[in-house]
Amino acid sequence: MSELPLAEHDLAALVEEWLDWSEAGRLLGVTEAKVRTMIRDHELAAAVPRPGAGPQVPAGFIQDGLPVKGLPGLLTVLHDGGYDDREIIAWLHLDLDLPGRPIDALRENRGSEVKRRAQAMAL
Repeated sequence: MSELPLAEHDLAALVEEWLDWSEAGRLLGVTEAKVRTMIRDHELAAAVPRPGAGPQVPAGFIQDGLPVKGLPGLLTVLHDGGYDDREIIAWLHLDLDLPGRPIDALRENRGSEVKRRAQAMAL
């Protein structure tokens, strides 16, 4: 992994596409208020990708109208380990030799190794 602390990574450079909460809600078939609840309950994660922007959800966290399989559990494990949404989003978008980024592994239903690494980080 990178030597730079997770919280200091440039999220705008790591994440290709961001969704505001209304667009995330549209893709999920829920209200913007429900998206806010999903973020609070760690079903999704959000961060401010660049100064001046509001909080947004990485587009890659939504697949086929639902949060990516395994993402909510992973978010809970990492939050319980003391990580915040910004750090988690950075970690999910860094190349960790899985091969590839953890978010890609989750989206391709190869989440076992991602979950194992998250559990180790949270200890």
